[in-house]
Amino acid sequence: MNLTDRQLDRVFHALADTTRRQILEQVQTRELTVSEIAEAHQMSFPAITKHLGVLEEAGLLKRKKMGRKRLCRVERARLTEALNWLKVYQDYWTDQLDNLKTFVETHQRVERKKHE
Repeated sequence: MNLTDRQLDRVFHALADTTRRQILEQVQTRELTVSEIAEAHQMSFPAITKHLGVLEEAGLLKRKKMGRKRLCRVERARLTEALNWLKVYQDYWTDQLDNLKTFVETHQRVERKKHE
């Protein structure tokens, strides 16, 4: 699935914040409660809830209710979609750098032959 411009904007906006990236790192291996996340960041519950909302709106995090607790987990699918979008540019620049390398090496060989 390709991300719409709006979805992509939300993903990169969410990832632009250090705290939100740290939250994603925290929940990548196991589900954590909102309280556990807030405690790790020494933030108030409302402050961490705002960060979680941004991550959830971007599709990077899911929250589920288990009794009185809210568990958070990373949504890898959205991250994969964003990486796929970035890969197009990575491939482009890799090709450009490969072409530059070939050009420079060819130019150097020509110059050496001139001086032999």
